[in-house]
Amino acid sequence: MIREFLSVLDDRDAKPARGHLALLVCYAVLHGIVFVLLVPVLRALFAGDLSTAWTWIAVLAGVTAVTCVVHYAQSMYGFDVGLKMTRALHRRLGDHVAALPLGWFSGNRVGRLGQLATTGVWEVTGLPAHLIRPLVMAVVTPATIAVAMLFFDWRMALALVLGAPVIYVGYRVTSRLLVRTEHEIDAAAAEFGGRAVEFAQNQAVLRACGRAESGYRALDDAIERQHEVGTRQIRVGVPALLLFAVSVQLVVAAVFVVGVSLALGASLGVPELLALLVLVTRFVDPIVATAELGAAMRAAGNSLGRIREVLETPPLPEPAGDAALPGGERFDIEFDDVRFAYEGQGGGDGAADGRAALAGAAFRIPAGTTTALVGPSGSGKSTVVRLIARFWDVDGGAVRIGGADVRDIPTERLMALIAPVFQDVYLFDATIEENIRIGRPTATEAEVREAGRLARVDEIAERLPDGWRSRVGEGGAVLSGGERQRVSLARAILKDAPIVLLDEATAALDPRNEVAVQQSLATMSGRTKLIIAHRLRTIVHADQIIFLDGGEPVEIGTHEQLLAADGRYARFWRDRNRARGWRLVKGGGAR
Repeated sequence: MIREFLSVLDDRDAKPARGHLALLVCYAVLHGIVFVLLVPVLRALFAGDLSTAWTWIAVLAGVTAVTCVVHYAQSMYGFDVGLKMTRALHRRLGDHVAALPLGWFSGNRVGRLGQLATTGVWEVTGLPAHLIRPLVMAVVTPATIAVAMLFFDWRMALALVLGAPVIYVGYRVTSRLLVRTEHEIDAAAAEFGGRAVEFAQNQAVLRACGRAESGYRALDDAIERQHEVGTRQIRVGVPALLLFAVSVQLVVAAVFVVGVSLALGASLGVPELLALLVLVTRFVDPIVATAELGAAMRAAGNSLGRIREVLETPPLPEPAGDAALPGGERFDIEFDDVRFAYEGQGGGDGAADGRAALAGAAFRIPAGTTTALVGPSGSGKSTVVRLIARFWDVDGGAVRIGGADVRDIPTERLMALIAPVFQDVYLFDATIEENIRIGRPTATEAEVREAGRLARVDEIAERLPDGWRSRVGEGGAVLSGGERQRVSLARAILKDAPIVLLDEATAALDPRNEVAVQQSLATMSGRTKLIIAHRLRTIVHADQIIFLDGGEPVEIGTHEQLLAADGRYARFWRDRNRARGWRLVKGGGAR
């Protein structure tokens, strides 16, 4: 565990941790020597040699004083190292996460990362302050005692050394048995937490369906799962802990038998036997203490493993320099035989892991034009948008902006070129003005207000008590979905990026908000706009429509051209128009 702890730190942060470890080893050795010195003290007292006894007592007092000083120093140093490690791990995790592909941040991973950055980091940084000391003492102090016993009676020392593997095997077996159930406990706790939050957040839906009183089956199952796993942990844990306790007691009993046999055979004096038996008990005490902290150590070990897993996730490679775009100020977008599949990345566009989301996609979006992506679910539309923003790197081919491969554009520069507006908008628990300003933090108040006006956010500010300085709540809970979308558009307008990516930005909007969003988009002239929309009437005036199916563009042209061709897009258009015309009639049918 100590080696794993050091592995998650960089060289600068690992240096004080190694210094603390050296101080701990020194303390553990001194701690063992203190108990070793009891042997000559007791031997002299039993022999009635008070002069020698006082000499050894003085030596014992001196070593004890030094041990106390070292103990205080390592304790304070351990707390200091723990606090520094908290900052270091947060910094290292933050720096590494900032370099990971945007596609890595799926909902599941984001939740785990949040837990890791809070509870996980605290569990890990508790190692130098609380857990490494008993771990080091469980190894170094018994080893010191075993070596010292060789000088008093090699036979009892040999019996103790031979018994150590038995204790070790008992500890390992116990740990493995407990680890199996602890993983299940963690998973069950995470499932219960998620279901409990889900139950609280969706009370309106549950009550509307008459499920508030009868319960929520998913939550009930999570509670039952926790109960089952907890019961299993008790059934496995109690015998496992008894196994370890029995292994320790067997070793102690065996050494006692050896000692008594030697004393009865007159090859070992009773005073020496009593003194050596004291050392035997001190030999096992640190080991037992470590076993009592086993749960905390395993929790820290699990968190260490999860931190290492994040740190070992390869970031997106960054280009060496910031080369100018070949196209200068022309921000056209080109897909050149692009192939991409979601491999263990959570999927997208309805694509399962391993299935190709794009298979040889090739098309061009001219600079300053509006292009719409259309196609059935799972055709690769959202994947196109995310590959332009370099959520992931393509498996084959190239995505180019202004003639430059996005892999050759530094991330900071690429993000400056793109203003994304997605269907799922997240607003921070801040004011309307502050949420818009995220688009360009250096913008003046007048520029923020103008961007808000163009996105029709001024209408929202007028109805709220504090106007532009009204807080929107966590995730923008104070606002409706359409209003949050308008704030997101205001961010994009304020950012003033040459490329605007809109992924289903109007899918969940009511007609009034949809009109407001469309008017806002009309103000963003001169930009290269890529729009994904299921409501086809919103993209009929696009300069170009690309119909995707099976990860490939099968038709490209204007709305009129594609209708005249009477191909896939035309059939798609007619199907959507028929769906819009459906209405319920008396008797439960549809017309």
